[in-house]
Amino acid sequence: MLTQRRLGNTDLHLTTVGLGTWAMGGGDWKFGWGPQDDALSIRTLHEAVDLGINWLDTAPVYGLGHCETVVGQALRELKSRRPIISTKCERCWDENRQIVPRLKRASIRLEIEQSLKRLGVEAIDMYQIHWPQPDEDIEEGWSAIAELIREGKVRWAGVSNFSVAQIKRLQAIHPVAFLQPPYSMLARGLEAEILPYCVQHNIGIISYSPMQKGLLSGKVTREWVASLPPSDHRHADVQFTEPLLSKNIKLNAGLQNLANRLHQTPAAVAIAWVLRQQQITSAIVGARKPGQLQETIMGGQLNLSPADLKEIDSLLAERG
Repeated sequence: MLTQRRLGNTDLHLTTVGLGTWAMGGGDWKFGWGPQDDALSIRTLHEAVDLGINWLDTAPVYGLGHCETVVGQALRELKSRRPIISTKCERCWDENRQIVPRLKRASIRLEIEQSLKRLGVEAIDMYQIHWPQPDEDIEEGWSAIAELIREGKVRWAGVSNFSVAQIKRLQAIHPVAFLQPPYSMLARGLEAEILPYCVQHNIGIISYSPMQKGLLSGKVTREWVASLPPSDHRHADVQFTEPLLSKNIKLNAGLQNLANRLHQTPAAVAIAWVLRQQQITSAIVGARKPGQLQETIMGGQLNLSPADLKEIDSLLAERG
């Protein structure tokens, strides 16, 4: 059984691994992961529930509405077994499929209705502002979400990719229940200020990209990167190009050695490293087809020893 942790001061207890559905949006949009088979997505969603994962993360912008539609189909099939749902607002798109940020009250009220329809649910368990853009509208957007909570369309509200200063601006309007920041061995920006603030104010933390878009999965080689579909947005990510790619390949080799000794996968080690922070409620792990979660889910219950953590610190220091 996967461990569960309470999300801040909410009544939600999330498994330490949640299913991320970003790649299920397909490749037909700016930040896609290449072509995706919807049938495989639905089977993967079913498998996640079968494995004991009790929540999933999605967003309207993933595939420009497509991902939420696919998730909604899976939820209808799961019926009473449906997991806790987390989705977002603010990333909109125009008639030319260009992504535009919107946080006006009218826009958010339209977004929630579209998400409820695509997902086929009466309320969103966890609703969040995807990005704090436009910055000058975050108060208006947050006020609109507070209205949705009072109306029963949203249970708990949070934010993603916000700074502490931006969170503080919202707290007087309505308490922020949770934050979703990036966090991995290669992205540790939350440790200095965000993590202490969230702990002090009992704000739940859900980390995304714990494997740094697959860089810490143990699979990364130059050939693997070259084989990614042309529509995979990672081709434009500096972590997947030189000079960082060589450093990341070497880091993967070191993590593979540690994982072998632990009889685990490098992906599980990367997730366990994130969850060593007890203040982090859960890590979002992406999957595109059945079987992939088997490589990562053990990270939700793997405890790394002080010696393991010291070894990882040495590998990261060597990477620079």
